[in-house]
Amino acid sequence: PSEVLSQPMFGGLAGIGWQWVNLAYLVGGLVMIKKRIIQWYIPVGFLGSLALFSTVFSLIMPGETASPIFHLLSGATMLGAFFIATDPVTAASSNIGKLYYGAGIGALIFIIRTWGNYPDAVAFAVLLMNLAAPFIDLYTQPRSYGHAKANRGLKGDS
Repeated sequence: PSEVLSQPMFGGLAGIGWQWVNLAYLVGGLVMIKKRIIQWYIPVGFLGSLALFSTVFSLIMPGETASPIFHLLSGATMLGAFFIATDPVTAASSNIGKLYYGAGIGALIFIIRTWGNYPDAVAFAVLLMNLAAPFIDLYTQPRSYGHAKANRGLKGDS
């Protein structure tokens, strides 16, 4: 990361112009949350886990991983957090599932950017978590009120 940031075409954060583009996507995403076009669960899980992983690993391995600001403001991070990952058809459906789904995307982005051979990783992370969304839904669906347990009456239950 230090070699990339030391090049003259890159700015102090994430490259010339990229930090401003990502900040514009952030503002647009916050406006969409305020207007209730999207919910906050997926972007918070996404950006929170990406910030957490990049902070922890930049403290553990300071010269080997990029800073949290670099991860949050480079590539398609904000575009992915607010406009791609929040697709209601392919994302998890329960609220806690949306947090897990977003957190998984953020973790995968950090892993692919840090140890993979692909610098952006948002598309791959979203596609991989789209594969996991049915399993997340299976284990995070809230219990319906007024219904008995699904396994009531089976042998061995009392």
